[in-house]
Amino acid sequence: MISFRHLAKSFGTKKVIEDVSFDVQDGEVFFIIGQSGVGKSVLIKHIVGLLYPDAGEIWLEGEEISRFDEEQMYPVRMKCAMVFQHSTLFDSMTCAENVALPLRKHKGLKPKEALAEARKRLDQVHMREFADRFPPELGDGMRKRVAIARALTLDPRYVLFDEPTTSLDPVSARRVDKLIRELSDTLGVTSIVVSHDLVSIFSIADRIVMLYKGFVRLIGTPDDFKASNDAIIQQFIHGRAEGPIE
Repeated sequence: MISFRHLAKSFGTKKVIEDVSFDVQDGEVFFIIGQSGVGKSVLIKHIVGLLYPDAGEIWLEGEEISRFDEEQMYPVRMKCAMVFQHSTLFDSMTCAENVALPLRKHKGLKPKEALAEARKRLDQVHMREFADRFPPELGDGMRKRVAIARALTLDPRYVLFDEPTTSLDPVSARRVDKLIRELSDTLGVTSIVVSHDLVSIFSIADRIVMLYKGFVRLIGTPDDFKASNDAIIQQFIHGRAEGPIE
C-alpha cells in the first residue's frame, strides 16, 4: 500500500499541494485527476524520489520513504516503474533491444538472455510480433505499449502512468486502457494513473482521487463521482465550460 499523509509541496512562492492525504490499495487501478497544474504528476514523482515534499509523509509498504537518500531509494525504485507521457524509446534500437535495456543494466543478463526475456515482456503487451521493428516504424499507441513492456521488465509492484493516453487516437487509447486493467487483474500490479481522459477514468478505475486547489476534493469509486452533488466535481467530470471552476 502507498499512503500520502498531509503532503505539501511548493515551487518558489506557488503552493501546488497544500494538504493531501489518501491511500492506494494493493492491486487496484487508481486514478489521480484534476485540472492542469494541480499537482497530479508532482504527486507520483514523490513516490520514486524525483521530488521531495516540503511537509508530510509518504509511506510505502510500511516504510516512511519521503526522507530517504539516494541509496535508500534504490530498492524503492526497483519496486516501482514509471511510464511517462512520451514513450522515451531509443529510435536506433529495436523494440526488443529497448525492452532489454533494464534487464542488462539491473539484472546483469547477457545480451542474448536479455533479448529472449524482452520478447516475453512484449508478448505480455501483445507486441511480440513487433520485437524486431524500430520505434519510428510504429504508431504512438504501439510505442506506448513497448514502453509499458519495458516498465514491466523488473517485475515492479507499482506502475506509475503519467497521462498514458494523451495524444493517442481513441482506438489506441482504449487498447492502452485494456492493458492497464490486464496488468492489475493478471499480474496483481498496482497502477497509479494520472489522467484527464474521462473515458479511461470511468472505464477502468477502481478508485479515483480528485485534487483541487491543493487539497483532495473527493476520493471514491467512479460511481461515487457520478453520484456526487459537488458542483465542482460535476463540472469537471462532464467537461462543462460553465460552473464554479475558474
